[in-house]
Amino acid sequence: MDEDIQFILDTAKEAMDNAVKHLEKQFVNIRAGKASPAMLGSVMVNYYGAQTPLNQVANVNTPDGRTITVQPWEKKMLQEIEKGIMIANLGFNPMNNGDTIIINVPPLTEERRKDLAKQAKAEAEDAKIGVRSARKDANTEIKKADHISEDFKKNAEIDIQHLTDTYVKKIDDSLEVKEREIMTV
Repeated sequence: MDEDIQFILDTAKEAMDNAVKHLEKQFVNIRAGKASPAMLGSVMVNYYGAQTPLNQVANVNTPDGRTITVQPWEKKMLQEIEKGIMIANLGFNPMNNGDTIIINVPPLTEERRKDLAKQAKAEAEDAKIGVRSARKDANTEIKKADHISEDFKKNAEIDIQHLTDTYVKKIDDSLEVKEREIMTV
């Protein structure tokens, strides 16, 4: 196979991989009822004037399925961490006991579960758009390559379609798992 075609295929595969990785990160932020340190992954804290990820200024743990504890490395960071959690607008009500911040994760209502499932579906659709965009870019590059025979071009387009189908299936499978996780009480 021509090196240019291989490069185009590799580039498309990398872009599709990135779409799936992004989806997995987004799915981590969609809570499924169980407390997880990842739920606070998007929280930024004002640490001496710099916006810093929460996990770089405190330990985040889940002692049980309904509680998240945040233990700051510096006690004076308690208020900043509390403020950061509120600003992140995750729907949590942090409680400060003077040493630790405790967050009780409320159980999800049926309506909230449906909303989260809808959100997961939207994220999966965005990932599919990313995969299809990578396919389109790759096919465009193949068509532009003048020095490649038509047979090679056709075969490369078939390979790209197989790659696309594989990644779309990965996305659908991930969505199915996430929806099951969300809807399980």
